[in-house]
Amino acid sequence: MRYRTRVTAPAALLGTVAALSVAAPAHADPETGTPGPETLGDPVFPGLGNDGYRVSAYDLDLAYDGTTRLVDATATLTVTTTQELSRLSLDASGLDVHEVLLDGVPAAREQAGQKLRITPAASLPAQTTTTVTVTYTVDPRAALTPTAWVPTPDGFAVCPQPNAAHTVFPCNDHPSDKADFTFRITVPAGLKGVASGRLVSTEDLGDGRTAYGYRSREPIATELVQITVGDYVIKDRQGPHGLPLRDVVPTARAAALEPALALTPNLVSWIEQRLGAFPFETYGLLPCNNDASNAFDFTGLETQTLTLYKPNFLLQAEKSIGSHMMHELVHSYFGNSVSPATWSDLWLNEGHADFYGLLYRYERGWADSLGLTTMEARMKDTYARGDQWRRTSGPVAAPNEANLFDSQRYLGGVLVLYALREQVGGTVFAAIESTFLERFRNSSASTEDYIAVASEVSGADQSGFLRDWLYGTRTPRMPGHPDWTVTPVSSALRQPQNRTDGHWHDNSATL
Repeated sequence: MRYRTRVTAPAALLGTVAALSVAAPAHADPETGTPGPETLGDPVFPGLGNDGYRVSAYDLDLAYDGTTRLVDATATLTVTTTQELSRLSLDASGLDVHEVLLDGVPAAREQAGQKLRITPAASLPAQTTTTVTVTYTVDPRAALTPTAWVPTPDGFAVCPQPNAAHTVFPCNDHPSDKADFTFRITVPAGLKGVASGRLVSTEDLGDGRTAYGYRSREPIATELVQITVGDYVIKDRQGPHGLPLRDVVPTARAAALEPALALTPNLVSWIEQRLGAFPFETYGLLPCNNDASNAFDFTGLETQTLTLYKPNFLLQAEKSIGSHMMHELVHSYFGNSVSPATWSDLWLNEGHADFYGLLYRYERGWADSLGLTTMEARMKDTYARGDQWRRTSGPVAAPNEANLFDSQRYLGGVLVLYALREQVGGTVFAAIESTFLERFRNSSASTEDYIAVASEVSGADQSGFLRDWLYGTRTPRMPGHPDWTVTPVSSALRQPQNRTDGHWHDNSATL
């Protein structure tokens, strides 16, 4: 998806070396509190996230300079401590931090690696709500690994997944700590500023600049935030049940992209019949104004309420794009409304997105990339690869950073869901899906949460069955298909695509 190589930015903008502490406040007495842990213990990204507090809201104020192409920003976080803290940390990388305030009072700060350490004048008691305000400058073109920035000729977009939101704003960068978001984006004349959520204000600043305000109705995981600036036109249309749809489209390509954009209402109708009412206040597409091969290395990214795409992908015929458009739309339910508790739970996102994306493809009569036209045929082919993928890529629910986004999380996840549906039947499977989505809406859920719901709704203990499919080193027997066989493991067989310098996001079977 990302990890691009670009010209190195000036050292002052990288912000990853230790910054000077401000002189005003003294350090807190270490005997009255402890520093907050600088990890949430994620099994895939152990250095991601911070403990000792939770964030309830982010207020992001970004101003883009069209001449320097820099962004001056202020991030205000509302946090509640879960323990007494002599110091708290945020994830932050590539940010040139100017000042940090705690409840309006300057606080000592230090940037070390990808952490911004903040030391208050006195320890923060447990269960205390505090505002943390960070002012900084950032260069969207800076060469960082990872980076969420996608520079465009007229501005930028962002793709934070999985571990790069903190290159855009300081945050607790983990999907288990979802929060409310408000945005203010100031841009020069001729450009639009757009973000996740709904437009709530437009202010002409009188100097050729305009400030756009957005607010999310539901909480957002940091990895799902979208902020974009560019020469865009906003195209509004109505979806099912009056759902507002808005697309953010490069002005020069709006007419050419319209056939793809017009597909969204019917896509939403199809998925609502299976997963219930769309979970957010709006939905739409953002064909990012950059088709360069090195701009970003993915096709679509499910940033909340506004899915990021490569424009050229959307210029294809419906049968070439409809299945993957459904994949990204399904992420509004699995991944966005219900986020993964840890990154090892990614199969819940990608397995479900491919499952429904493939169902949509086959219902429409479109052959897949293997020339197959039914879910059963595709799953039989995938089943045969099961032991090989478990050998080369690990079990479905046990990824590492290098293979996180490979085929095992996508098609391997589909195979698990298909097996469960064969085990319990279509009606019970649909009830499991709806119960899981309702129970964990606007929060995060784990693989164990899904197993518990499957057991509860089916009326039978599914833990052994599902854990064999999700964590076993051998592919279990497929219910209802005793004739299906697994191809013996061979080093000559093609392995799922892996990368160590980032990850592929295009292993979806819907492409």
